[in-house]
Amino acid sequence: MYVFKISAGFILLLILALGCRQKTKSKYPVLPNYDLNNPYTYNLRDELDEISGMVYYPKDTSVFAINDENGLLYKIFLRKNVQVMKWTFAKDADFEDIALVDSTFYVLQSNGNITSFKVLTADSVVVDKCKRPYEGKNEFESMYYDAYYKVLVLICKDCEIDDKKGITAWSFDPATHKYSDTPIYVIKTKPIDQMLGVQKEKFKPSAAAIHPITKELYIVFSVNKAIVIADRSGVVKFAVPLDPLIYKQPEGITFTPKGDLLISNESAETGPGNILVLKQKSTVP
Repeated sequence: MYVFKISAGFILLLILALGCRQKTKSKYPVLPNYDLNNPYTYNLRDELDEISGMVYYPKDTSVFAINDENGLLYKIFLRKNVQVMKWTFAKDADFEDIALVDSTFYVLQSNGNITSFKVLTADSVVVDKCKRPYEGKNEFESMYYDAYYKVLVLICKDCEIDDKKGITAWSFDPATHKYSDTPIYVIKTKPIDQMLGVQKEKFKPSAAAIHPITKELYIVFSVNKAIVIADRSGVVKFAVPLDPLIYKQPEGITFTPKGDLLISNESAETGPGNILVLKQKSTVP
């Protein structure tokens, strides 16, 4: 009989490779297919304390992310001791979200402008900039790609035409670099109020992504500490509050092809920034 001894060092390496799972007894509700209260957690280095958007890259199970204070694209390998690569695509600005369409990255600024670029080599990118046509004070934090309509969708965080009754969404066509002239849909906030048990709150979306299997839209709200599921037209189907001890400042959201949910937290001056991984609990039809 052979007896195998496992060293403490090996166990530590295994934990670093797989991430660590938070064990909580939170009384916060969960989503139909995700246990929001017990994610796997990957802590990030100081340079990544303010991840404002991310997108999953299935070719090598990594995540591309941006920092909201500088024009850097990061590639984060979660299964390899959180190794990081980076490229410069712009000067400092207020960058909020990122999408990847084919081989082109699209980065959203808070004013609605979009920077598109391709990574050519380890130290070279080609950049194009698109200025949003909307007048007035409009603030955006959320952008996702809708493969069915083949457009990028920008959801307002705080736009002049919005009030507590609705949140507008606008589109950007990557093929023509044209923005929509009018909102493509409006998210009614009354159902969210009712599901969360609040009264006439003004919701401020932080990030959004479409589930690869159900095609539902997931929206995370950092200020309001909530997550919402809607259809592609913005009709709300489900909303739950988030535990602030786990979701201290959720600013990014993305999915793996099989439906695992990833949410990024900024550090919020309470420890390192991190990426939370929520495994899908059951097979979605």
